[in-house]
Amino acid sequence: MSDDKIKDALRMMPYGFYAFTTKNGDDVNAMVVNWVSQMSYAPRLLAVGIQKSCYSRGLLAVGGAFGLNLFLQADSDAIMGVTSGRAKKPEKMEAAEFTAAPETGVPVLAGCAAYIECKVTQIVDVGGDHDIVVGEAISADVMKEGAPPDVLSLTQLGWSYAG
Repeated sequence: MSDDKIKDALRMMPYGFYAFTTKNGDDVNAMVVNWVSQMSYAPRLLAVGIQKSCYSRGLLAVGGAFGLNLFLQADSDAIMGVTSGRAKKPEKMEAAEFTAAPETGVPVLAGCAAYIECKVTQIVDVGGDHDIVVGEAISADVMKEGAPPDVLSLTQLGWSYAG
């Protein structure tokens, strides 16, 4: 424990580990996110927290769509190629293996267990260093069946993104 009890409590919360994919024309990107939640049943809305300064934020504002790629724990190696930001690794998408999602064309990364395509409904500036991107799920596919305990999370990786 530290002297920062808020940070300690936030680090106790479980977070998933997903690839967030975006596209604008021929420019595509994939980055990792973990602040994700379904926000509505009808319509099916997802909310994703993304850093304001990330490369995908610009693509998202113009492209208007995103993909959420889910990975099973056994396939954790498949997501590692997109964990670095474009500033540190500008060529990362050249090495990434992906196909275009059928409705929006956003990348579906090889090795993912499932993906969800979303049309952006709003981007909410909450006053912090991240925005909330709200998207309506318009298409999805499941390539490898799994249950929530099977899906990759920060806990299994021993990583933390909170505090």
